[in-house]
Amino acid sequence: MLFAASQSVNPILPATGEVIWSVISFVVLMILFIRFVFPPVRKAMVDRSEKIRLDIEAAELARNEAESALAQYKAQLEEARREATRLLEEARATANGLREELVAQAERDAAAIVARAEDSLRGERDRVIAELRGLVGDLAVDLAERILEVEIDRLTVDPLIDRFVAEIASEEA
Repeated sequence: MLFAASQSVNPILPATGEVIWSVISFVVLMILFIRFVFPPVRKAMVDRSEKIRLDIEAAELARNEAESALAQYKAQLEEARREATRLLEEARATANGLREELVAQAERDAAAIVARAEDSLRGERDRVIAELRGLVGDLAVDLAERILEVEIDRLTVDPLIDRFVAEIASEEA
């Protein structure tokens, strides 16, 4: 009995019928998987790989476009800076030219004002001198009349007065 009990069922090993049915089930399932499950899974994996590859290419293209746009932006920015600098220099040159022109115009205007003032002063001086000559002549004639108590003819005395005043003026100069 001991021996018979030892030949009895081994709890670790399955029964022979179960092993055969398990192998058949496994083979049938493998055939079904190979035939119906693996192709769609494989197609899905290929499609996914293709999508990932296309996404990587699109990302690379977008990155290249972004780098190109950045380079173009930097070039435009540099051009704008150069243009701003050029405009600033032109504005400075224009301002300097305008300032010099205004200074020159102011100097011309000041010279014209000074010339007019000098002309006015000369005319005023000449008028005052003529007036003084007349007054000095009148005073001299009045004085001479009083001294001589005789009336002197103005037509004969005026050339003498003018000569006298001219002599005084030449002595002062």
